[in-house]
Amino acid sequence: MSDFPLSLGLPLSLGLALVAVAGTATVLVRDPVRQSFLLSILGLALALLFLLLQAPDVALSQLAVGSALTPLMLLLSVRKVRRRARDEIRDERE
Repeated sequence: MSDFPLSLGLPLSLGLALVAVAGTATVLVRDPVRQSFLLSILGLALALLFLLLQAPDVALSQLAVGSALTPLMLLLSVRKVRRRARDEIRDERE
């Protein structure tokens, strides 16, 4: 038998489904800005799943790193790469 109470089965199943959908959507999207948005949603879904699994310390860490810092770093990197590419195109035209 499972160690989880029967009342946790449905929320846990919904949490796993949300993580699967968010992860798949993150991988399938091609635009990095949209990917970072979906990555933060995936981080929130994982934090919720960890909370359901009674791991609040892991959920808080996931909330901070997976939902906020990682997507922010990705957005800043994309911005810098796009700015550098735009500057190189501008220099070539001059």
